[in-house]
Amino acid sequence: MWLGACVSVEAHPVPFSYIDLRVGAAAIDAVVVVHTFDAANDLNVQPPERLLEPAALEAQGRAIAELLNARLTLAADGSVLRDAAWFPPEALPDRQSIRIRGTYRLLRSPGRLDVAARMFPYDPAHKTFLNVYEGGTLAAQAILDTDRSTFQYFTGTRQGTWAVLQKFVPAGVHHILVGPDHLLFLAGLLLLGGTLKQLLVVVSAFTIAHSITLSLAALGMVMPPANAIEPAIALSIVYVGADNLLVSGGGRDTRAWIAFAFGLIHGFGFATVLRNMELPSRALGWSLFGFNAGVEIGQLVFVVIIASLFGWIRARSETAGRRLAFAGSIVVILAGAFWFLQRVFFSGGLV
Repeated sequence: MWLGACVSVEAHPVPFSYIDLRVGAAAIDAVVVVHTFDAANDLNVQPPERLLEPAALEAQGRAIAELLNARLTLAADGSVLRDAAWFPPEALPDRQSIRIRGTYRLLRSPGRLDVAARMFPYDPAHKTFLNVYEGGTLAAQAILDTDRSTFQYFTGTRQGTWAVLQKFVPAGVHHILVGPDHLLFLAGLLLLGGTLKQLLVVVSAFTIAHSITLSLAALGMVMPPANAIEPAIALSIVYVGADNLLVSGGGRDTRAWIAFAFGLIHGFGFATVLRNMELPSRALGWSLFGFNAGVEIGQLVFVVIIASLFGWIRARSETAGRRLAFAGSIVVILAGAFWFLQRVFFSGGLV
């Protein structure tokens, strides 16, 4: 009786849409292909196969254009491109889909293109395959879905290079200035003071070292796991503080070598952040250069301020300078130890 009561149902077809964008100096040509099942659902057309009939498809042309304008958004250099000029849709019976062509007009050649697409939100499994063409060649690809609905593309022009630098230089500055572990490591290196030449050597050693590993990791040549790098960075801070106490007690000043050795580890930490920013494949070199330049700018600002402050304290009183070096080194050791324990036992490090 149960089998006799069953009725036939239509399974949802593969939930994919396709967007091709061809970027030019004066316009962006778009080609969108969507399955009739998805389009029919949002247009309240049943059965979906009706959209393959010329008359029905022509009648829904304006509604389809409005649907695309609401679900697909393009921005050139931060300026949203208003509704595209969509041509009448075409039926693709062999694919059970419809194709729509459109054009977005540009005021000038763009450097950065931001694409946001939530084509059919009713289906959480729906995916949109995006292809970006420039100069007649496929330049970038992406898959957009509920977890990732936006994509950023940098053109292969001077405007594109400038757009890359505008994004990654501030990102580098921001990362170094909000990274307390990197800043504390630098502060620990500066606690003992020294001549301008000595401080330049120490800071330069750190810069050269982290630039090397940042580049290697960003290019995919060496990629140690983040759960090992983060505890190692914390240990480097502990080591700097302990070395300061040894030097204060009459040991040899090896800060330049410490800065270089542990700078290699810190560079991998910078690279982890950089990789999470989804580096543009066509502008990998410029994005790497921009991020590293931003890190150096932020680092230079911090070093100038902290070194000047420490120098002012030592100039006022030699005793105060020694107390600053001792107390500061203790703080550095404690902070580094805290971060090490936190990253090993509470953040999944070294597992």
